Amino acid sequence: MEVIVRDNNVDQALKVLKKKMQREGMYREMKKARAFEKPSEKRAREKAEAIRRWRKLQRKRELTEE
Repeated sequence: MEVIVRDNNVDQALKVLKKKMQREGMYREMKKARAFEKPSEKRAREKAEAIRRWRKLQRKRELTEE
């Protein structure tokens, strides 16, 4: 991942980098790799992610139907 620093404005570049990392899901991956996840926690997380994806898809469908 690459971010361009303009006019020595490192703070702005860091803000852009953090936003890109958040969007790509890198923070979630780093957290997953840092600690062991129990199988029950993994199932619960995956189920929650699936529900989140489904709701997002439903919202998109509602917007396109109108």
